[in-house]
Amino acid sequence: MALAPHVDLERFMGLWYVHGYTPTIIDPNAFNPTETYELAEDGRILTTYRFNAGSFAGEQKVYQPVARVFDETSNAEWRMTFFGVITSPFLILYVSDDYDATVIGHPDREMAWIMTRDGEIDESRYAALLDELKNRDFDLAKFKRGEHNPE
Repeated sequence: MALAPHVDLERFMGLWYVHGYTPTIIDPNAFNPTETYELAEDGRILTTYRFNAGSFAGEQKVYQPVARVFDETSNAEWRMTFFGVITSPFLILYVSDDYDATVIGHPDREMAWIMTRDGEIDESRYAALLDELKNRDFDLAKFKRGEHNPE
């Protein structure tokens, strides 16, 4: 599967708003979902996944998996470790030239994420990012929009 040709890790770090995602057991109905990445001195990528469970007013959930760059040539393939024991591939399929939008996928093509730096996304941009997944034959049957409260 084609990945982003090269990811500048420093530019990739920071806050991302999740606009589309494949729900998992920990986030079946996430509102205001965000991912924040921080590059540690030892090369690990400290991640904070934050969302409100079930509604905009739902309980805020925070998960902090840790990633490591797996392919240091492109920096587009990571391994994300959850709860200290579960490790999963994290593939950066696309990142815009201005590092304002990204599409993340899983090798089995059953899980994916669409993220931007802004809490709002227009329909044409969302559709174009969704096409990045469709063009790679991702199974989008369970894919959901990540809703963000503008307040």
